[in-house]
Amino acid sequence: MARQHAQLPVSSPRLLASAIGVAITAGSAGQMVFAAEKTDSKASGNAIALDATAITGEAQDSTSYQVEKASSPKYTAPLVDTPRSVTVIPQQVLKDTGALNMQDALRTVPGITFGAGEGGNPQGDRPFIRGFDAQGDTYLDGVRDTGSQSREIFAVENIEVSKGPNSAIGGRGAAGGSINLVSKKAHLGNSFDGGFTYGSDQTQRYTLDGNYQFSDSAAGRLNLMSHESNVAGRDKVDYDRWGIAPSLAFGLGTDTRVNLDYYHLESNDTPDSGIPYTIPTGGSAARTKSNPDKPYAGGDHDNFYGLERDFRKGRTDTATFAIEHDLNDALTLKNTLRHGTSMQDYILTQPDDSKGNVNNGSVWRRANTRVSNTETTTNQTDLFGTFYVAGFKNSFSTGVEYTREQSEKSSYNVNTDTTPRTSAVTTNCNPGLIGAASGYNCTSLSNPNPNDPWNGAISRNYAGTDTQADTYALYVFDTLELSEQWLVNMGLRYDHFDTDYKTYNAAGTTTSKGDDTSEFVTGQFGVVYKPAENGSIYASYATSATPPGNTLGEGQESNPLGGTPDRSGNLLSSDMEPETTKNYEIGTKWDLLNDRLSLTADIFRTEKENARVQVDTSSYENAGKTRVQGFELSASGKITDKWQVFAGYAFMDSEQVDGGPLGRANDGNDLPNTPKNSASLWTTYQVTPKLTIGGGAFYVDDVYGSVANTTMVDSYVRYDAMAAYKLTKNVDLQLNVQNLTDETYYDKAFSTHFANQAAGRTALLSTNFHF
Repeated sequence: MARQHAQLPVSSPRLLASAIGVAITAGSAGQMVFAAEKTDSKASGNAIALDATAITGEAQDSTSYQVEKASSPKYTAPLVDTPRSVTVIPQQVLKDTGALNMQDALRTVPGITFGAGEGGNPQGDRPFIRGFDAQGDTYLDGVRDTGSQSREIFAVENIEVSKGPNSAIGGRGAAGGSINLVSKKAHLGNSFDGGFTYGSDQTQRYTLDGNYQFSDSAAGRLNLMSHESNVAGRDKVDYDRWGIAPSLAFGLGTDTRVNLDYYHLESNDTPDSGIPYTIPTGGSAARTKSNPDKPYAGGDHDNFYGLERDFRKGRTDTATFAIEHDLNDALTLKNTLRHGTSMQDYILTQPDDSKGNVNNGSVWRRANTRVSNTETTTNQTDLFGTFYVAGFKNSFSTGVEYTREQSEKSSYNVNTDTTPRTSAVTTNCNPGLIGAASGYNCTSLSNPNPNDPWNGAISRNYAGTDTQADTYALYVFDTLELSEQWLVNMGLRYDHFDTDYKTYNAAGTTTSKGDDTSEFVTGQFGVVYKPAENGSIYASYATSATPPGNTLGEGQESNPLGGTPDRSGNLLSSDMEPETTKNYEIGTKWDLLNDRLSLTADIFRTEKENARVQVDTSSYENAGKTRVQGFELSASGKITDKWQVFAGYAFMDSEQVDGGPLGRANDGNDLPNTPKNSASLWTTYQVTPKLTIGGGAFYVDDVYGSVANTTMVDSYVRYDAMAAYKLTKNVDLQLNVQNLTDETYYDKAFSTHFANQAAGRTALLSTNFHF
């Protein structure tokens, strides 16, 4: 590997996880095949235990791309009768596409892009759904998953994406939608799935998924993962992570069920700060919408502008205790208690275009740093089932939630210039200052050297910010069946959201503090008409609310707590009101070809009417307005018994309608990270009982990095291909080639400075074992 900085002290557990995977999968492959062939006479329920899992969001056919119902009881109807856009990425799509993390998986859903960051959460997951930042709107089994993370999927069964304002389902935020990861849980039956993946750019990945039923109603499951890789087409960048996810279940098949789940992930990466934007001769102030700046690496797309000092470490721990009891055949009570922590620790060198560089062939290296920890405790109690009123069936779900979230963030002191120099070094970067003349902080655009003998000093800076938030919520959802043809879907949620923060200096002395209390009610209402049992036509309305301090400072806040500092560090006054969003949607959903193939189409309009904007030099108000409208199409399932498809298209017309007095110059501009057109197509065909081939194409239109529309990344089409071959019923091989044409493209655009370049052509060969 291309790693030279210090490893995490947990490398031994990661190596242990790797060793277990290798020992069980590679070392005993022949014996496992022989043993499996001797157990052919066992019951099929034991031979294919994944079909016995109780996860409601999973497809009935575990190999199908079609899913009938979301996992959360808050979705009180099957997907075909749910009056909103919901896309479920099933396990088989994750496997066939060779997805290795959440971003890989979400590439298959049009209308979702990823944004880059400068500080806060520059390398973690920052999805945009229908043009709205959703970095704080990711859930794990229906419970908010707070904190800046790069999420793995080794312990994920499927991923559910709900588009459109979704605060009624999940609480604050969710202006454009939400993402729910459904975890792998213990189930009845015995099963074993293991594998190893070797690939280009020194990729090595080992996974294990074993389930064991140790009584009539109890089972345990263990998922392990170890991953190391470089990145195709990028110098120096590498990833190193390991994870473990045990699960225990008791009372399976009885009226009372208990689940104990734990998830641990650690990572230690060399982060990639991307490629700098070009700058016109007049400097960054001369950028225009008619001629936006685009990323440029001086002729070599492999260029890495960081230094050997760079690192990014992460750790996530989540423990969940859930108990579920059937009060009768139509009523279930469930309580979920979760405690989780997430940490990120990084020094990231970014190509900084603010030093008058790039246009003259040089780049200034700027260090961004952070040490942050987020701790979350949630208790959520749900009552769901069915009842009849005046002969009308009601499928309902209601509940209460209490959550406490605490975030601590600080940073590093990075002394980038340890020798006396002229002031020109800190204000400009030109070819004459490349190398030692600037302490190696100014480097070549066309030929940067990550191994420059940087001679600065690094120390911890214990000044920082602590933020705490408490959520109290009540919610109720109902699908009322007026007749076989008409259904009404309703949802309502009340939130009481308290936040407070304090900043402090390195000595621990408080320098500022503040608090805010927001109360808001969000809802959804939809009418569904079913012209046939397998189809529906719907119209719906939904709202969301984003209060101050929504993400606890973990990432970029659209509505920050405590105002925004001016250039002198003084806090500007603010309305401190929640931003609200509403969505209008009309759509239709059909299950065709004997219910094997699901087709959907919808037209939507999403409006944020009180976006936070600066109105003068000293204050902010909730007075802005943005709008995204468009339509979507999707298809998932089997066209024939051998031919599967997972495809979609999204058209989004975005606009800043009112940016306030100081942002009015951008009125009428497109919103950042919102492509007008995006499409994905993934399909597989079973050529023979043993051979399956597949491929995909992913298109994303031009994307602006800023609302000023002065920075942009070009549209791209990426092609993927796969082939899978069953050596035996227990052993198969799979080859994935991602970015088949080695397209150079950018999948994350920041408003200024840089854009992140995606990986080049990557080949992955997997050997998988199933028992």
